[in-house]
Amino acid sequence: MGITWMSTIITTKLKNIMEKKHHVATTLNYWDDPGDGSLPTPIYIGKGRVSNKRPHRARNFVISDITGEEDSYTLDAHGFQYVKHESVEKDFIDDQTIRTHYYPECEKLIKDITGASRVHIFNHKVRRGPTQWHHLGLHGKNLANRGPVTRTHVDQSYLGAELRLRYEFPQDAETLLKQRFQIINIWRPIEPILKDPIAVADANSVPDADLVGAKMVEDEFEGESWVVRHNPNHRWYFKYRMSPEEVLLIKCFDSDEKVARRALHSAFEDPQYREEASRQSIEVRCLVLY
Repeated sequence: MGITWMSTIITTKLKNIMEKKHHVATTLNYWDDPGDGSLPTPIYIGKGRVSNKRPHRARNFVISDITGEEDSYTLDAHGFQYVKHESVEKDFIDDQTIRTHYYPECEKLIKDITGASRVHIFNHKVRRGPTQWHHLGLHGKNLANRGPVTRTHVDQSYLGAELRLRYEFPQDAETLLKQRFQIINIWRPIEPILKDPIAVADANSVPDADLVGAKMVEDEFEGESWVVRHNPNHRWYFKYRMSPEEVLLIKCFDSDEKVARRALHSAFEDPQYREEASRQSIEVRCLVLY
C-alpha cells in the first residue's frame, strides 16, 4: 500500500513537471552557405569593436525545455550539462574582482565535475546589452554594449582548439597535445533569464559535416570557430527560467573522439518575453587539462 502510494505521488509530480514545460517555437540563425565553396567571412574583435558580417538565415525550430530532466544530459554524452552552483560573486561588474573571486570557483567546479588535473581560464564575457548588439558599433562602444549571440556556433573548431592551446601554452603545447584536453564554457545568469535564453544542441544530432571552420581574430589571437549549416535534425534544448544559482557547462572541444566533442549553442528569442529587460549573463572559457 505504501509503495503504491509513493509511486502515485512520484508519477503525479513528474506529470506536473511535464505539463509545465515551456517549449518554445522560434527561429535559430544558421550560416547562409553560398554553396560555392567560399569560406565564411572572418570576424574581428578588438579595440572596443566587433565586425561580424557573416550572412545568416533564420530557420524554424522548437527548443525543448529540459526542466526536471537536467540530470539526463551530461558533457560526455551530449556535450552540455546543467549544474546547481552558487557563487559568492553576485554583481559581475568589475573584471579584476571576477578574476580574483569567480575564476577560482570556476576552476574548482570544472575539476569536481570532470576530474581534470588542471583548469586554465583564458577569458570571460559579460553580456548585458540588447539582442541586436552587433548593430551598435557607434563611437567605439560596441563591446561595452555586448549582448547575446543569436547565431548558431561553436567557439572553437577542432583546429581552433589546438590554436588556443598553443597560444596559451607555447612552451608546453607539444606535450599537452598528446594528452586529453577540453575547452568548456561555464555560462551563468546574473539575473534570472527570461529574455534571450541560451539553447544547446545535443552533440549526437550534429554530424561534423554540418560544421564549417571560420576565422575569428580577437585582438592579437587568430583562431577558428565553427559556423553551422542548417539541418532540421538538430535537437535543441534549454532550461526555462535559469537562475544565478545554476550554470550551464558547454563543451566546445574534446580531444577524446569516443565522447561528445562539441555542442552548438545560440541565444534565441522567446516571443513571450520579447519586451523584457536585456539579459544579463557571464560566460567563462576554460582550457581543461588531464
